[in-house]
Amino acid sequence: MLFTILFFLLGCSDSFLTKSIVEERYIYPSYYNVHVETDTAIIYEEVTVYDTAWVEVPVDYPIWVDSFVQPSSAAGVDILWVIDPSGSMNDDRPRILSGITAMMSALPLTGWRLGIIPTDRTRTNSLQLFPLLPGDSASDAEAQMSSNISGYLEAGFDGVYSYITDNPYSSTWLRDDAALLVVFVSDEDDQSTTLASGTAFANWISPLRPSVFVASIVHFDPATSTCNNNAMYEGVRYMDAANQFGGQIIDICSEDWTAGVQDASIQVSPHTYWELTYEPFDYSDIYVFVDGVLYPHWHYAPTDNRIYFDVTPAEGSYVEIAYYYDDQDTGN
Repeated sequence: MLFTILFFLLGCSDSFLTKSIVEERYIYPSYYNVHVETDTAIIYEEVTVYDTAWVEVPVDYPIWVDSFVQPSSAAGVDILWVIDPSGSMNDDRPRILSGITAMMSALPLTGWRLGIIPTDRTRTNSLQLFPLLPGDSASDAEAQMSSNISGYLEAGFDGVYSYITDNPYSSTWLRDDAALLVVFVSDEDDQSTTLASGTAFANWISPLRPSVFVASIVHFDPATSTCNNNAMYEGVRYMDAANQFGGQIIDICSEDWTAGVQDASIQVSPHTYWELTYEPFDYSDIYVFVDGVLYPHWHYAPTDNRIYFDVTPAEGSYVEIAYYYDDQDTGN
């Protein structure tokens, strides 16, 4: 398997780390983990330079690039839990409440606001209940959920759109300069018509805030779900929306959402570490870039397969972590 490395002569013959580019041929915007195909990727590689040339370097393993935009937390975070109000969700109410309270306990002690709205746009355009704040309790969350979650439409994207665009009350607490986290919870896929896909939702909401995050708690593919649900209920649109932002996706059938919800909470704060998608084939062959520049201030911990930042990358910076991995170990 060959990877093409473009480099130029900087001096006499020498062995050095050459900078090239991870080409922007991603299927989706580069906010989240992307598998860079072997015929479209160029990464840093240690080579011996004798003259200016294109050099083909043999590599036995594919490349993976984990990437993210470093969140900005200075202005706090606004959170919307968007919950399917249909009758089939009644059995999920206790886990929803547990998930909300788990998030509240994982968030910083100050700076956040959390609103709970339904996926029914005919209800979100008139809600007038102030959000939960630091210091509020599980009983406060339960009261807001009981008050706000009603209706029958299962159109989460349109519900958020209606709440932000058509409901004047939303502007009394949603802050233009704060990060925004949206958590969708539904046992069926999104049925929105105004924003009829995960991409349409992402394109609409992304420009509204300096940082946007999306998580989805939905039915997985029956082949991987913890329950034997029918494929027609799979939350494809919601999962696509979460993937647009590199967000958490939680199986609604799992008994405990706590770990995933807490991970979603951590997303809204600047990352001091990043857990890699795969285990690198060679620990010495990992390359970290911040805004396209090779970044030296990190170390790798094989015990938990994480990159720890010795110096935290600046808020708003784009971080990429490139490495080879053994696809035979992953089943890919």
